[in-house]
Amino acid sequence: AGRLSGKVVFITGAAQGIGRASALKCHSDGARVIATDMNGEKLAELKREQPAIVTDTLDVTRREDVERLLREKYSDTNVLFNCAGYVFHGTLLDTEEKDWDRSFDINVKSMFYTSKTCISMWKEKGCGGNIVNMASVVSSIKGAECRSVYGASKAAVIGLTKSIAADYVQDGIRCNAICPGTVDTPSLNDRIRAMGDYETASLVSRVMTHLQFVL
Repeated sequence: AGRLSGKVVFITGAAQGIGRASALKCHSDGARVIATDMNGEKLAELKREQPAIVTDTLDVTRREDVERLLREKYSDTNVLFNCAGYVFHGTLLDTEEKDWDRSFDINVKSMFYTSKTCISMWKEKGCGGNIVNMASVVSSIKGAECRSVYGASKAAVIGLTKSIAADYVQDGIRCNAICPGTVDTPSLNDRIRAMGDYETASLVSRVMTHLQFVL
């Protein structure tokens, strides 16, 4: 049995990037994985690569859909990994209200929906649980150019994470955040486009290392 044997891990934003790598890693470590995303095509690719991973389409900005999916289909979830995210590229003056709202809806409010649902279920059962939130280095550690609303939304994630941890530690519920970071430059984009599978895996493996510490 793997180190995550007995864990049921519900992941949002799991069709690609860090979420996808997390789904595969958690599965290889023995967890039952529920991978959710809006992108059904990418989820199907993940399913083909690892048929044992459960996949389900989900728009994390729809509260009723989040609650229904968790309560009716995956009420045995004991680990929640909030990985869904949206990066708006622009300065404050470039940002329209719709960009601000979309960023906070996906990056913050979705975590409110999923976390509230899971915590409610865990308290009803009298069991503990584990929440991991995807934040960013731009949340509080440093500023980044053209990341005004993104940085603000990820700072909100840090505040939400700390509050959940303080409020529910006595219930055996843990809540942590991971803050990965890169500097978005044209050269970085060129390198990413040129990456093969090995280099891409190496990039996300650093995040996987931190994830293992908090699961």
